Amino acid sequence: MQRDQTGNREVKQTFWQKIIDQKFSNPVVPFSLLIFSLLSSFVVYKLGIIGSVGILAIIIGLPTLFAIVAYPKIGIIVLILASFFINYVSEFLPDEVPIGTLLDGITYLLIFGFFIKQRKEQNWDYFKNPISYIIIIWLAYNLIEVINPVAPAILAWVYTVRTVGFIMLMYFVFVFQIRSVSFIKFLFKLWLALACVAALSAFQQENFGFFPFEKRYLYSDPLRVSLLFIEGHMRKFGIFSDPVTFSYNMVMASLLCISLIMTNISQRKKIILGFMAAFFLYVMLYAGTRAAYVLIPSALLMLAVLKFNKKVLIFSLMAGFFLGVLIVMPTYNPLIKRFQSAFKPSDDPSYNVRAENQKRIKPYILSHPIGGGLGSVGIWGRRFAPNSMLAKFPPDSGFVRVAVEMGWVGLILFCTLLFIVLYNGINFFYLIKNPELKTYCLAMLLIIFALNVGNFPQQAFIQYPSNILFYLAIAILVICKRLDEEEQIAETKTPRQKSLISKWS
Repeated sequence: MQRDQTGNREVKQTFWQKIIDQKFSNPVVPFSLLIFSLLSSFVVYKLGIIGSVGILAIIIGLPTLFAIVAYPKIGIIVLILASFFINYVSEFLPDEVPIGTLLDGITYLLIFGFFIKQRKEQNWDYFKNPISYIIIIWLAYNLIEVINPVAPAILAWVYTVRTVGFIMLMYFVFVFQIRSVSFIKFLFKLWLALACVAALSAFQQENFGFFPFEKRYLYSDPLRVSLLFIEGHMRKFGIFSDPVTFSYNMVMASLLCISLIMTNISQRKKIILGFMAAFFLYVMLYAGTRAAYVLIPSALLMLAVLKFNKKVLIFSLMAGFFLGVLIVMPTYNPLIKRFQSAFKPSDDPSYNVRAENQKRIKPYILSHPIGGGLGSVGIWGRRFAPNSMLAKFPPDSGFVRVAVEMGWVGLILFCTLLFIVLYNGINFFYLIKNPELKTYCLAMLLIIFALNVGNFPQQAFIQYPSNILFYLAIAILVICKRLDEEEQIAETKTPRQKSLISKWS
């Protein structure tokens, strides 16, 4: 029986090898293409545009689905690409198109591929760390919220848990599937390339105007216009869903550039990274998100503490001096004026309104230990329970939203997660020996810390691609420590042991 199977496999291999060797000139190929063309023409004739979409789904979709499951690196790349462009694509699609399910599908396929590979390897050592444990606990708490007795509707939980719950599973996918420094480098390049696209989009919107489809999206909702048109200036958002997401992503990209400048790269690349960081911070001003303006100083302060040396100290002092001048200097530029107001919160009417809202909701939080249920505030609360008190409450702060939806128990658990991530990440930074991996760990620490600071005035973790990048940053902390440990173990082995390992690997 074994011989038959081997023989069949050899026949199949020979058949495909013949087709490839003959450069698809084998008669089977044109005959198959002819049949497919006739069938496609018939389907399009009968079903019209629906048939065309179906054929494209078969031609493009099926190979993509297979690649995501079988080749997880491709799946991770597709996920990051989709998370950046999903909101932009939705602007010129009808509202009834469920574009959000695309990312859900990619997420589930990556999880499916993870379990397939894990079934073969049976290696759970990658996840034996405090960060993995607390993420599992936080995920379990999100799932338990489905039985919250005061939740307005189970559908609100279903729609919300997709972006704040299941997305946490991507941490485990990233930790398991990212296994080399070269792939981390590629992901950083992809990250910065996509950030450049977003920055150029905002630059175009500010200096050349919105594209027609962007105008249609912008003015299709009067509430959207009222939120974005402030003091005679339309806030810009690039390819993202809102100015907050855009500005926070510009901060993350600039921090990544600043960190990569510290790696052992050529002077030309350092200059390019410096210009990119400056450009990201410049276009960030177009968003008019005051919360984003304090993130860079906060992250640079942490940089000065973690990597205390002469160069970093000089850079921090220069950056602090420049920031101080920018804050106090007189100006008539509306962008700089709005930037200056971020450092005077007591003079900001919107900040005072938020503080009043938080004071008003405090008794509810204290009296509901597990909150009002996932999705009880925001868009899903207004959709599934429009008459409830929480549906009309503007959470603004990400921490306040957690406290309202998941109670003070959930808030304590969420803050514990962030503390454990930063605590272990800082330990990893000091324990890692490889300078390159140490710098990558530092970059992720700065990004995670900045998002934590930004989650107080705004919601930093719920929109694409910020939620994906947040768990990617956490995963890279763990991956850098693991790769460094593997490198140190390899260095302690004798030449004979290394040759045996390479022979049997």
